[in-house]
Amino acid sequence: MADLSHSTFADAARRNKRIGMLCLGLVAGMVGLAYASVPLYAMFCSITGFGGTPGKAESNPKGVIAREMSVRFDSNVSSELNWTVKPAASVTDRIGAVDTVNYVATNHSDKPVTGMAIFNVSPERAGVYFNKIECFCFTEQTLQPGETVDMPIVFFVDPELDDNSELDTIKEITLSYTFYASDNGGS
Repeated sequence: MADLSHSTFADAARRNKRIGMLCLGLVAGMVGLAYASVPLYAMFCSITGFGGTPGKAESNPKGVIAREMSVRFDSNVSSELNWTVKPAASVTDRIGAVDTVNYVATNHSDKPVTGMAIFNVSPERAGVYFNKIECFCFTEQTLQPGETVDMPIVFFVDPELDDNSELDTIKEITLSYTFYASDNGGS
């Protein structure tokens, strides 16, 4: 009888150890997902256009259509970043046409400052059709004291927007940037 209870106790200890290891693995996995959630969410938004996030493209392989669209540009600067950023002038062009515009940023501090921009498109449901080929927002920008720079965006509106009947009344898209100081140097 003593051997039976010892065996039962040993089995229970092994089960408890296995459950403990599974719980530890689950916690480690959850922590890993928490750290990965921001880049994964950004990638999801970039791919799907969710939340008005524009897509990235190498070119416009779909051509240009007759329907016109106005694109308005907006900028906001965090109070921690001693920059002014003048948005580009609005553009009206045929959907699918590749356009280039420039934001103009000035560093008003007496030291180099590194900044980054986050962006969105409104109306949100048009975000999936707004594609940037080149954009200053893809990387951090470091401006020297008193420096003023042109920051280009090369973009197009995907002609497939015209196939979405929910967007038939959309005549204007707004691309908005919020600039903030980067934690990765210079600020």
